[in-house]
Amino acid sequence: MPPAPKLALFPAIRRALRFYQVCSAITGTFLLLLCAEMIVKYGFGYELFLGGSGGIAWWAPVIEGPQGHVSTGDGLNVSMTVLIVHGWFYVVYLFSCFRIWSLMRWPFWRFLLLASGGIVPFLSFIMEAIVARDVKRHLAEREADVALGDQLAGHSTLTSSIPIEGQR
Repeated sequence: MPPAPKLALFPAIRRALRFYQVCSAITGTFLLLLCAEMIVKYGFGYELFLGGSGGIAWWAPVIEGPQGHVSTGDGLNVSMTVLIVHGWFYVVYLFSCFRIWSLMRWPFWRFLLLASGGIVPFLSFIMEAIVARDVKRHLAEREADVALGDQLAGHSTLTSSIPIEGQR
């Protein structure tokens, strides 16, 4: 079992947890938008566009071309934008997973589970709740143990009566 994180790292762990929670929510939201976009595109044959010839927001049909599905719309392709934003933000999410994983000194399988939150729908929301609960509980327990140890060390009469070398 790897050693527990040091008390000096607790502020960094709290910041990493906050960063992970934000990244988890953003990544999970864009993953759900991406899933909805894929269902609409491949199931119903449409893509969402902003601007262009169809107005402010409009659905353009997708046709089957020689190289796969081809968009027929012009303007900003919202479907493609969601795909790109999710892909790039997944990299940020992976960094946040690595940061909390390394600071907490968890086993590697836990990092893999955290990373899968950005590719399995709804998993990032579930993992965010589990990680936040585990990290907060661990930090609270360690701080309580240290506080109790400090109290006990301050009240010990046994060690205060033992002379230290060089003192009389």
